[in-house]
Amino acid sequence: MELSSKISVSFFFFFFLFALIANAQDSPQDYVNAHNAARSQVGVPNIAWDDNVAAFAQNYANQRKADCQLVHSGGGGKYGENLAWSSGDMSGVDAVKMWVDEKAFYDYNSNSCAAGKQCGHYTQVVWKNSVRVGCAKVKCNNGGTFIGCNYSPPGNFNGQRPY
Repeated sequence: MELSSKISVSFFFFFFLFALIANAQDSPQDYVNAHNAARSQVGVPNIAWDDNVAAFAQNYANQRKADCQLVHSGGGGKYGENLAWSSGDMSGVDAVKMWVDEKAFYDYNSNSCAAGKQCGHYTQVVWKNSVRVGCAKVKCNNGGTFIGCNYSPPGNFNGQRPY
């Protein structure tokens, strides 16, 4: 094989590998696994991927491509929702981890967040009655990343504990 052919093959392989890595941790199973790892820590049954919920998430994420703003969709009245944004790339697994990290601010006994902290993303991830999830990721026009996950049925009802 001549040198230019070897370079072409190496070049192709590099970009193929880069494409695989760039899409790593964004598959439906990656999102589900990240959610279920957190749910299993508190004894909550697994959540399952739902293509209809994912279609809702994708439709809304597409609407956020222009501005990448963390504005909730309202869930169409039937979905819970977690959103994440990054100025660069972010994987779906990283977004779920960011939400789950709010566990440190959640007090189960008082069913509340620590003063000045957020924990509602975490409680939605582990909400026992939310049994279906669908997520989407888009690259925004400003170069940022917008990720949204929707949950059915929705969680985070005032006065109710997640599990």
